[in-house]
Amino acid sequence: MANEVNHQPVWDSVHGIPTGSFRSDTATDVCVVGAGISGLSAAYNLIKEGLRVLVLDDGPVGGGQTHNTTAHLSNEIDDRYTEIQRIHGKDGARLAAHSHTSAIDFIEKTVAREKIDCGFTRLDGYLFNPPGRSTDVLTEEEKAAREAGLQAEMLPRAPLPHFDTGPCLRFPNQGMFHPLRYLEGLARAITQAGGAIVTRAHVDKVESDGKTALVMLADGRTARARDVVMATNTPVIDRVTIHTKQAGYLTYVIALAVPRDAVPRALYWDTEDPYHYVRLAGLEQGDEDLLIVGGEDHKVGQAWDQEARFRRLEEWARARFPTARERRYEWSGEVMETVDGLGFIGRNPGDAANIYIATGDSGMGMTHGTIAGILLCDLIQGRLNAWADLYDPARMRGGAVGEYIKENLNTALQYSAWMSPGEPVPLTELPLNCGAVVRDGVTKLAVYRDEKGGYHTCSAVCPHLQAIVTWNDKEKTWDCPAHGSRFSATGKVINGPANKDLEKAESPVVTT
Repeated sequence: MANEVNHQPVWDSVHGIPTGSFRSDTATDVCVVGAGISGLSAAYNLIKEGLRVLVLDDGPVGGGQTHNTTAHLSNEIDDRYTEIQRIHGKDGARLAAHSHTSAIDFIEKTVAREKIDCGFTRLDGYLFNPPGRSTDVLTEEEKAAREAGLQAEMLPRAPLPHFDTGPCLRFPNQGMFHPLRYLEGLARAITQAGGAIVTRAHVDKVESDGKTALVMLADGRTARARDVVMATNTPVIDRVTIHTKQAGYLTYVIALAVPRDAVPRALYWDTEDPYHYVRLAGLEQGDEDLLIVGGEDHKVGQAWDQEARFRRLEEWARARFPTARERRYEWSGEVMETVDGLGFIGRNPGDAANIYIATGDSGMGMTHGTIAGILLCDLIQGRLNAWADLYDPARMRGGAVGEYIKENLNTALQYSAWMSPGEPVPLTELPLNCGAVVRDGVTKLAVYRDEKGGYHTCSAVCPHLQAIVTWNDKEKTWDCPAHGSRFSATGKVINGPANKDLEKAESPVVTT
């Protein structure tokens, strides 16, 4: 009998992350909203400098996209240095390489300093072409990476015993770790230094006069802070500006069992579009490792073939890693892809000067999040940082204008769903544990039929900027195709930029 596939990420083994509570109208130096890699990295650095820090999150620590990462720690940017150099220039590419390298170094030092048992390991990364692609792509990338200060090296093939990649680039001193155990270590260090981490605390809105910010929770509590950091994967206090410069993409991941030591421990990436990314994770018992393989990206809410994407990932992996055994895990994660390949870290454009954001992970969430922790600490403390202009959220690079126009035209097209008729299937024929968007007069409704046959009805209008959500049958979510918000089957918001649930609605008449 085949093993049952776990539809959750592999990162489940964490122990008692400390959380606390706070009284309404609590005053603090910095309020960090979001307890993922960006938020806790910022909180850790700030509290080490003696500031009072309060961290708020509406879920558990690391319960958002940090939980869904494959946790590659790399200074080889997934958009590649040829593109970074084209958009940001050679100086910008050097700063990008330096910041991502510094992020890996910071994690390594923090693991040692705080004695965090998260399996941090240094290892090589290998970039190779899909079949038939010219080696010019790798030659140009080697040149750009070296000009950025990295030690890229062309090799005849990657060190895979059963798969000849052909020429590849080796990037030394990359890294990997267990992301939630690392966050556990940061959380313990923050609370031991006097910081507070409060979970199940949904921030409704933030107001500021430029000197003091008021952070208001949905339950009526408030916190006052000199500065606020919004580290919620994508800002939930920003209606438009940042969301025109980045887009939410779903990326898919499987984990296959492989015999221990059958695959050399390294990071592997190819140059397909979307690209594939591979790493190993050790199992604490037995004689197997997990081969973690990701790819098949698409814009949130704009594909309906999720099962086929998992299948294609597995076919790709088995063709290159023939020792792979059964599929143990499968999951997806949402990455925010910016129009110019780098994160947005700094003051929120158009907001008060004491409101900061960290977003735009661009598939490099673990290093971008760590960069955010370093850079935001410097900005809040009034220190100069050479990376500040590169990651400035207000930037707009000339070389990214084409991508900016393309992404926003795509977003505009999603509003045509207002004119579509909705699913023609009678609701009595809606399968159990499935959803459909239906029209009820001039209203669009998101109707979910649960496993017992009960109906749950919400408005199909995303509360962010009123696009119509679509049903994701694989993950049982409502996904917004315009700006990437996601909601549970019953309408609870699980990923921004929307900050409210889908509005409850009366069920339409069920007819046969």
